[in-house]
Amino acid sequence: MIKDRVAGAPISWGVCEVPGWGHQLAPARVLAEMRDLGLAATEFGPPGFLPAGAAERAALLAGHGLRAVGGFAPVVLHDPDRDPLPDVRRILAGFGVERSNERLTLVLAAVHGLDGYDERLVLDPAGWAALLGNLDRIAAAAAAAGVRAVLHPHAGTMVERSDEVRRVLDGSGIPLCLDTGHLLIGGTDPGDLAARAPGRIAHVHLKDVDAGLAEAVRAGATPYTDAVRDGIYRPLGAGDIDIAGIIGSLEGAGYDGWYVLEQDMIIDAEPAAGAGPAADVRACVDFLAGIPA
Repeated sequence: MIKDRVAGAPISWGVCEVPGWGHQLAPARVLAEMRDLGLAATEFGPPGFLPAGAAERAALLAGHGLRAVGGFAPVVLHDPDRDPLPDVRRILAGFGVERSNERLTLVLAAVHGLDGYDERLVLDPAGWAALLGNLDRIAAAAAAAGVRAVLHPHAGTMVERSDEVRRVLDGSGIPLCLDTGHLLIGGTDPGDLAARAPGRIAHVHLKDVDAGLAEAVRAGATPYTDAVRDGIYRPLGAGDIDIAGIIGSLEGAGYDGWYVLEQDMIIDAEPAAGAGPAADVRACVDFLAGIPA
């Protein structure tokens, strides 16, 4: 049903921008395994994973039979004294839209400015005003550059909990990245959001989740990074989220964007060929193939 719109993300292979996030696999291996698993495209991954030059990046992806989706951008959006647009424009310039036949997506995370995603901060009214205003400014700047910007509600960021997601929906026009796992961790039912606001969903990250570990993160009993190591993210169909139901709801509402297999992973050493993260991604691909058209 959606095979040609299933993409990968380097974080599913443990490649992450957070310092000390574990062993980082080489791009050649990750891209080759994406290709061999039948994925159609990939997000860019953290800075330095793919070539910074648009032409070199496009050639590398094409050599592995992959298309470009766009990339994840952790940006401080809530500081009234800090304009995020210069940084965002530099990121957009690196997308090389003029060299791409794709509609690329800028996946924003409203980070707090500290390393990692283990801290939980709460915005004051001035912070909310800055964040909501910046979201609309960035969406407009991205559109002018030929890129679609979305906000990714994400554990350990300024938009994590269900009330914060609602505040973004009510107070800005930016579409969302529906990340099934991060939404559940923050207390939002991703299936309910997909059904309630399909017109605001412009990008999808598919994760399945151990609901018990998600609750431990939400309650502050387990840091996010520890939960990732403990296996909070499960292959699709092996956790507590109705992935098939969410896809069916989105497809029924006319969603025609990417489904990115984006399940945060930490590895400590180079796995054997075909083992490690690739085995989990293979299980996800097989699960999606079994969803009736």
